[in-house]
Amino acid sequence: MFIWEATIVGPDETPWEGGIFSLTIRIPPNYPDRPPNVRFTTEMFHPNVFEDGNLCLDIIQDQWKPIYTIGTVLTSIQSLLTDPNCSSPANTEAAKLFQKDPKEYARKVRKCAQKSVGM
Repeated sequence: MFIWEATIVGPDETPWEGGIFSLTIRIPPNYPDRPPNVRFTTEMFHPNVFEDGNLCLDIIQDQWKPIYTIGTVLTSIQSLLTDPNCSSPANTEAAKLFQKDPKEYARKVRKCAQKSVGM
């Protein structure tokens, strides 16, 4: 098993802007036949991120295909930041705020982004 550390930068013009989010990627011996395990090590407030940092993302779960690369996974995670899937949330509080109180959701996300860079 390989263990990689990765960083995703918060997309511009979003509440995530300015944030630097760290992840641990565990690549199993049978990769690419099996997906990597990806976990945020930076505190996140997001509908598809569990409290422990693990992600609820179909392409690293039941929709995995061996043609996907680590780059594909990281790009998908960055897209997920601004386009969460609230139909199967890992964090129900974040999902509810995203849908019912976008301003409060954005405030909490900005707080995470600031915390990620030591502010």
